[in-house]
Amino acid sequence: MRKRQPDYRPNPIPRALNALALLASGERKYLSLVRREARWAGGFQPESFRTWYYGYVMILVAEYTMATGDRSLLDDLRRLALEAAEGQSIVGSWGHDFRRPDGLLYGYGMMNAPGLPLTIGLVLARAAGVDDPKIDNAIDKSVALLRFYVGKGAVPYGDHHPWIETHEDNGKCGMAAVLFDLLGDTEAATYFARMSVASHGPERDTGHTGNFFNMLWAMPAVALCGEQATGAWMREFGAWYLDLARQSGGTFQHQGPPEERPDKYGGWSASGAFLLAYAQPRREIVLTGKRPEGLGSGVAAIDADEAASLIADGRGWSNLHRTSFSDGLSEDDLLERLSSWSPVVRERAGLALARRRAEVIPQLVSLLGSQDLHSQLGACQALAQMKGRAGDAVPALIEQLGSEDLWLRVKAADALAKIGDPAIVALPELLGALARIPGEGDPRGMEQRYLCFALFDRREGLLRRSLEGVDREALSTAILAGLRNEDGRARSAVGNIYDRLSLEELRPLLPAIHEAILQTAPSGIMFADGVRMAGLRLLAKHRVEEGIAACAFYVRHMKQHGSQKRVPKVLEILQGYGAHAQAVIAELEQVADYFENDEVRFPKKLSRQKAEAVRDAVRTIRASTERPELIRLN
Repeated sequence: MRKRQPDYRPNPIPRALNALALLASGERKYLSLVRREARWAGGFQPESFRTWYYGYVMILVAEYTMATGDRSLLDDLRRLALEAAEGQSIVGSWGHDFRRPDGLLYGYGMMNAPGLPLTIGLVLARAAGVDDPKIDNAIDKSVALLRFYVGKGAVPYGDHHPWIETHEDNGKCGMAAVLFDLLGDTEAATYFARMSVASHGPERDTGHTGNFFNMLWAMPAVALCGEQATGAWMREFGAWYLDLARQSGGTFQHQGPPEERPDKYGGWSASGAFLLAYAQPRREIVLTGKRPEGLGSGVAAIDADEAASLIADGRGWSNLHRTSFSDGLSEDDLLERLSSWSPVVRERAGLALARRRAEVIPQLVSLLGSQDLHSQLGACQALAQMKGRAGDAVPALIEQLGSEDLWLRVKAADALAKIGDPAIVALPELLGALARIPGEGDPRGMEQRYLCFALFDRREGLLRRSLEGVDREALSTAILAGLRNEDGRARSAVGNIYDRLSLEELRPLLPAIHEAILQTAPSGIMFADGVRMAGLRLLAKHRVEEGIAACAFYVRHMKQHGSQKRVPKVLEILQGYGAHAQAVIAELEQVADYFENDEVRFPKKLSRQKAEAVRDAVRTIRASTERPELIRLN
């Protein structure tokens, strides 16, 4: 057996999975090997990518502790769990590594692919006997963030829109199904488990950077729906796929999606991942269905008809032929699919109706007026794709802005924005909704976030063409609210409006615009730099004195990812202040030295490139004699 060999040192993720598969067998003859691997996992301390590894090693140690009753690794499990909990961002997410000292994430921000296994690991660590309020808090924060996606799509890459191209996205629906089942959240677990059943064939055999996690988390989630779902999914896809992956020696090798280029997981062992699928009927560990006291289990088994229906929902899509199946359906079939439980099925139907320019606006308005939430959401999705041709639906969409359902309000606003000019009459309602303080049911301001896109997006926002006739007081109040939203992408959308306002209109907004430069958004970090750059350009355009210090501050404190491109742009903005910028030369020289000698977690070559750009700017600023007239914020 490969695990017995001295040079057995695979990637920590398949290594943990291989040990879990042996534990899931229930065979005592493997216990000595599993014990050795659990001890390795308990002492695990990687130098990088800790978030990716900690989830899986925590799961292994916790599962081993609960399956064997051996509590000798509880201290190690506590260390792993507390490091993971303390590495969580202030909004409840994780990225490629643990949080920065200020509570924000490194790199380009939140990633759910490591965050979900970390949360599962924390839940299992708690069930195994690790008791600490920090762990409880970390679980609660992560769950609050992830639960938003129930009923809206697959759990996406990071802090993004729900994923609705396919029913699964790198295994994150499967992870979420397992997590919410462990927590006894029947509604959420059932939704994500159904999404997992509907993902098979080309949908399952794909994924960002590869399909390893799509395959790993399939069966643990599918099995939650019972024997009929498991059998239907295996007949459709799983049985033949796993058979083809089996090698002559009985092991399984990761195959990757059917593409010419190898994925990121080439050479990984898939034995543990696939044996966990086969071990589901044994129910020896939590990942294969065992539920010790304190862990929930609430997904109801489905019957054969429902299993067949879910499988049918996932057919007809491939990377090479994404639209041909939907385009072959009749108009009546597409309208019926708009009432599906699946946001993916609804989206494909709406897109197909739009492509064929179907004259179905009256039918869509009728669906909007129904009492079925899925039908109402499907109508919004289709109307959004119809764009300007859906002008007659504007009154019905405006009516849905008052719905009790947050996501219906969001999808109605999205449809209005995409309809464009015929929907301008909705501006008072949309601006007022954005300006309102989020209620208790929306602690992260998600409705506010999506309203920022609906109003201010550069390509599809309702205000993208003209501000004529727009109530300036309502607009200003909405802008201020958007700049306070915790999402960096939403704030950046608001920044698109800056250049379309006069200095007189901007004056009461300038302090908030300045604050949005200095205080980066706590979430949506991947897109958080847009509003900061827009603010710096605006302050420089109007020669606002505080923009000088803001430029120097931002050069040092911007997100590292992509900073080699943004630093020269900020320095160019700063140089527009002429000799006034000499006030920050000393600070810039310190920043250049930092880039040259002390910056970590960034390619050295690019750090030196930034340092040289700063020093070039200092030479230009030092030689400048021009002193344009400045104004101040207040």
